[in-house]
Amino acid sequence: MNSLTDLVDVVIGVDTHVLTHTAAIIDAGTGGVIAQLTVDATADGYAELVEFADQHDMLRAWAIEGTGGHGAGLTRHLEQRDELVVELDRPERTRRRNGAKSDPLDAIRAAREALSRTRLGAPRSAGDRQALSVLLAARRSAVESSTDAQRQVFSLVIAAPEQIRVKLRGMKLPAMLRTAAKMRQHSGWDLETTTTVTVLRTLARRALDLTAEAAGHEKEILRIVRSMRPDLLEQKGIGPINAAVILCAWSHPGRVHSEAAFAMLGGVAPIPATSGQVVNRHRLNRYGDRQLNRALHNIVLSRLRYDDRTRAYADRRTQEGRTRREIIRCIKRYIARDLYRLLEHPA
Repeated sequence: MNSLTDLVDVVIGVDTHVLTHTAAIIDAGTGGVIAQLTVDATADGYAELVEFADQHDMLRAWAIEGTGGHGAGLTRHLEQRDELVVELDRPERTRRRNGAKSDPLDAIRAAREALSRTRLGAPRSAGDRQALSVLLAARRSAVESSTDAQRQVFSLVIAAPEQIRVKLRGMKLPAMLRTAAKMRQHSGWDLETTTTVTVLRTLARRALDLTAEAAGHEKEILRIVRSMRPDLLEQKGIGPINAAVILCAWSHPGRVHSEAAFAMLGGVAPIPATSGQVVNRHRLNRYGDRQLNRALHNIVLSRLRYDDRTRAYADRRTQEGRTRREIIRCIKRYIARDLYRLLEHPA
């Protein structure tokens, strides 16, 4: 998408919150404020906001903060009306002039920031992509909670009374969880032993239930990925979870304008750090979508283990004096390039 100054007459910046949205109409040529309005974050509020914009009958674009969060409802409402919507990130505190902050000021800043950009971001698509995002969040929560419960079971067993430890000694963690989930109390036990058994049984059942829940989410994720882009699953090292993360970050054709932008989105584009007599130096990129970065890292580790071509590349770079960490960073960048080309131009 080109600069907004060449496309529209006004830009409507929107500062989104849970209960209200504040909009400011900005002249695209001068940057001056034309009008402002605060509405409820409801369907009626969205309609009121559109009527407010219709009072200024000019070519317009909407610059919305948090199109995937507080502004998701408004974004869907506008897209159904074929409005031009630009996605903006929440501002950093240091970028606010003199620490000034209010909803109208943030709405004005959003519109002016959209006007200053030479490349504009489009909101992520809804539908199947959003379903994947929801399932990934639910699975991630289930996996993390299950892992916490398993750690607690293991720690409690270590310090448990001997009557309990003797039943669980020598077991691997999965067997320990199944056994602990079936443990029963005995009338002759003291309060410490009885309480420990009760807690162990509760934690073990929680861990098993959450593991089953995560498996169910993964099965549904696999079904959606197969319906959207089965070609991703054919790539080495890419399973349903990694594929879903990649699709959620990429969203739809044309949203990411180049392979370099996709690499930057995944945090695998090296950042130049050359200064003075120090040349050809790069800094590690810690920005971007960290879930996408993690998915790319998992793909690299899998290919280093199972893909002959990747292992040969790693051996060659090792002989050139590169460290394993540097080699992994290079491979992640190459994988980001290949994935972008596959996503934008499927065979």
